[in-house]
Amino acid sequence: MEATQLVLPFVLGLHNKKIEFTLNSISLRNNKMTPPPPFSVEQWMDQYETTAKFNLAETCCASISLTELAAFADGGNKSASELVDLKAIQNYGDIRGNKELRTNLARLYSSKTGTPLPAENILIQPGAISANFLVLYGLIKPGDHVICHHPTYQQLYSVPASLGAEVDLWKSNPVNDWLPDFDELKAMVKENTKLIILNNPQNPTGQILPKTLLHQIIDFAQLHNIIVFSDEVYRPVFHGITPVDPEFPPSILSLGYPNTIATGSLSKAYSLAGIRVGWVASRNAELIEKCALARDYTTISVSQLDQAVAAHALAPDTIHGLLGHNIQLCKTNLELLEKWIIKHDEYCSWTKPRAGTTAFVKFERDGQPIDAVAFCKALQEKTGVMFLPGNYGFGDEFKGYVRIGFANRTNIIKEGLAEASKFMKKQFDDLPVAAAD
Repeated sequence: MEATQLVLPFVLGLHNKKIEFTLNSISLRNNKMTPPPPFSVEQWMDQYETTAKFNLAETCCASISLTELAAFADGGNKSASELVDLKAIQNYGDIRGNKELRTNLARLYSSKTGTPLPAENILIQPGAISANFLVLYGLIKPGDHVICHHPTYQQLYSVPASLGAEVDLWKSNPVNDWLPDFDELKAMVKENTKLIILNNPQNPTGQILPKTLLHQIIDFAQLHNIIVFSDEVYRPVFHGITPVDPEFPPSILSLGYPNTIATGSLSKAYSLAGIRVGWVASRNAELIEKCALARDYTTISVSQLDQAVAAHALAPDTIHGLLGHNIQLCKTNLELLEKWIIKHDEYCSWTKPRAGTTAFVKFERDGQPIDAVAFCKALQEKTGVMFLPGNYGFGDEFKGYVRIGFANRTNIIKEGLAEASKFMKKQFDDLPVAAAD
């Protein structure tokens, strides 16, 4: 059977080109650089999150204030005003990033390895989305081939395509706990394969690429001299697997292959989306320098105030309390969501997340996937509960799927699920099913 194509045309000045999305690949005609298509997930969030009464599409661990952050430090003796130096001159600061912040990050990446990661091998960016873009913009050129773990954040495959790369999607298997097939990855590699892009833990499924599979990927990539880039923005929120488990996934930087890159941020695991701090890290200084060259055109520097807050959050006396709180928050809320899904198992099914802050839940009626867009719109209109339709945000193949964020404050999750239950009882049967291909 041939893959169904979803074609998204858009006007490009005088060029009038078009990007084609298929279930297996994204191809860009003529290997020319073109603007990326609309960013579906971000468009949905922008349109609906400000009016949601119960935001169950949120992907960050419940955001906190600076007062709450200060209280997580051992002893809780600092005030919020002490997190930043109010007398510091607000110039550009350290162009590549606050020294204390980069040192704290280097310590985290070095904790499970025998070779410390130099702080100089980290670039600070305004959020993970900027860090991801920097890696892609700095490393990809027209004619390159890129393989991207899927489903995932649209940026990770749309931006490479817009830069002139040919992109193949390495698909996770929903009937195998969303694990992708390593043999399929090997078969995708070409002579011009430049990057393998991973998302671990995975958005939207909340699943992981286990340690054994990561080693297979690294060994294969090293054999073919392919760079492995892992978006680890949901790391280290592991609530369904512990570090003593032999398959616990280490950071991509901990596997002994220098041609690896990791990105992360303070938004998801650390509850500080508002300070807009992310980073690019690699054990290969040359890769960092390539990113730094691109950075000169895009970032210059990141707010000194934001970086000071980030450095405090990642300091040894703060990070353990903050992460411990957020992992427990996810466990508590995931239990609520699991009970809700069991209660409504006539209509919905899932693979329970092991990490991160999101679940990918499939809704069906009489064996047919529900129209997820109609479901999410009606649910928010009637109850104020916000979900995100999977087929809209991650590809038309995910008919009936809905991404649910479970890491908001527990009262929001509890009340939102209660309202969603009322909707399921009274109005779910009136929703349309998804249109056939």
